[in-house]
Amino acid sequence: MADRKRKLLNGHKRTREDHTSETASDYAEAVDLISRNKGECRLRDLAELFQISNASAHRAIGRLKRLGLMESEPYGPIRLTRKGQTLANQSQGLHQLVVDFLLAIGVPRESAEIDAEGLEHHISKDTEYAFRDFLKNFSKSPKSNEH
Repeated sequence: MADRKRKLLNGHKRTREDHTSETASDYAEAVDLISRNKGECRLRDLAELFQISNASAHRAIGRLKRLGLMESEPYGPIRLTRKGQTLANQSQGLHQLVVDFLLAIGVPRESAEIDAEGLEHHISKDTEYAFRDFLKNFSKSPKSNEH
């Protein structure tokens, strides 16, 4: 019983840690996406995307700047640092992996995209590797080539 309780507590701790890093990766992805689509990312773009106030977006960006993920001058565009760009790339790759896995098991695309947005932040490395192995084997199976 003590072992089960310890595993449960560790799971809750990991979930709390996942939530902390979730904001950083979501913002890094958003800054990258907006910058690629509009040429630059402004605070109001993030506030609009996340449907939050400018003040809330400003606080989040301040935290991410302190973590070395982003940089900006007052009233200027927000840019990813090298560390922030790496995080954005990793997050986008993991998101696509989860989408691909969900599609492979028959989840409709719209649901897969929505579900992946939450799941990508909460899978362990073991699960990530299992998804990759599954997809590698799935793409080799004759049945997967019928679609």
